[in-house]
Amino acid sequence: MPSPARLEALRHKHNLLSRQIEFEEARPAIKRGLLAQLKREKLRVKEVIEGVRTDENQTRWATA
Repeated sequence: MPSPARLEALRHKHNLLSRQIEFEEARPAIKRGLLAQLKREKLRVKEVIEGVRTDENQTRWATA
């Protein structure tokens, strides 16, 4: 199971990606390729975070 520090690092990265996406969307000349890349990365990080949460919940129920 990943450590709480790893989970916090993933949340931080997710927040940074959110801010980068907002910045790119606010630019007059949107770089669509970069924006798509950032969104894919944000989704990947979210899926990892959700997977960690799911793993934690399954572990708790398995040991209870």
